[in-house]
Amino acid sequence: MANNTSEEFDVVIKICKDLFIRKTKDYGTAWRILRLSSITDQIFIKAQRVRTLEEKKVSKVGEDIASEYIGIINYCIIAMIQMDMDESVSVDLPVEEVEVLYDATVRETKELMFAKNHDYGEAWRDMRISSLTDLILMKLLRVK
Repeated sequence: MANNTSEEFDVVIKICKDLFIRKTKDYGTAWRILRLSSITDQIFIKAQRVRTLEEKKVSKVGEDIASEYIGIINYCIIAMIQMDMDESVSVDLPVEEVEVLYDATVRETKELMFAKNHDYGEAWRDMRISSLTDLILMKLLRVK
């Protein structure tokens, strides 16, 4: 069966976005207070937890690796939104505006993914998940 990267991407992003919007409705946009260094630290913590779960194969907290990757995706989107926002923008954003920002960031990311897929031929599909975790950690250490 052939892979349909676009559809698979959309399915994963729908899961991530649904959680993000639900949390925005419950907690507002408190994440707007975070500096980029704090956001990358949150991504680091989640990626480090994934690595620990991959190695130990047991979770005592009850959250699985998929949940952590959802968190990583959403924190990455938060970082991208924050980078594009002026500090004068209110910390409190309406849910509708957050949804527009989320969708625009995802669109930009999807376009980049397809440009890279063109050049690399979706080589990431043949990688181990643990290698992706390591790459995330390496890139985070570069920006620290």
